[in-house]
Amino acid sequence: MPDLALILDMDGVIIDSNPIHRRVWALYNQRFGIATDEAMQQRMYGRRNDEIVRDFFGEHLTPDEVRAHGAAKERLFRETIAPQINEALVPGVREFLERHHDRPIGLATNAEPANVEFLLEAAQLRRYFRAVVDGHQVRNPKPHPEIYLRAADLLGSEPGDCVVFEDSVAGIQAARAAGMSVVGVRTTLAVLPPVDREIDDFNSPGLEPWLARPVR
Repeated sequence: MPDLALILDMDGVIIDSNPIHRRVWALYNQRFGIATDEAMQQRMYGRRNDEIVRDFFGEHLTPDEVRAHGAAKERLFRETIAPQINEALVPGVREFLERHHDRPIGLATNAEPANVEFLLEAAQLRRYFRAVVDGHQVRNPKPHPEIYLRAADLLGSEPGDCVVFEDSVAGIQAARAAGMSVVGVRTTLAVLPPVDREIDDFNSPGLEPWLARPVR
């Protein structure tokens, strides 16, 4: 039986960053006279920055303007979260990665490359991931399955041998469409779409026995 591969999303799975993303988007939008309501915040979860920027600022923006807004907002995000990066990690995730370091482990996120690099370096997590795929390495962001299929390919794993950890609707849809098992992490949403297992964090007691089950 092949090793079970583990593929983790980043925001809301490795790091509980969505509360800070919410605050930073509101602050950033305010600079341009845009009031950020709850519906806008909910639409932000799990999406790639180019989609969020066009949603918040309008479809009339040029690609360069979209990139500039996204980059400026993410610089503000990194400045805001930097002093609390380790405290913001989802409870138990570092220990989880260490326990499973001998498995193929990948990171697949719609996040900006600069944010991925920042997290892996600042939290010293890079060594756990054999494959890292960000939103700029695929043509189609989540909820399209491309990002998870690419991660599986880089890990040398079949989709049916992969377990994805996700916290957003778009991410869960992407993993399902890729034909992978899904663990829903309840950091961002109180109610998740149907998944194979739900956890509050990586200390949830039923997670390890579930992962140890036969998968075929």
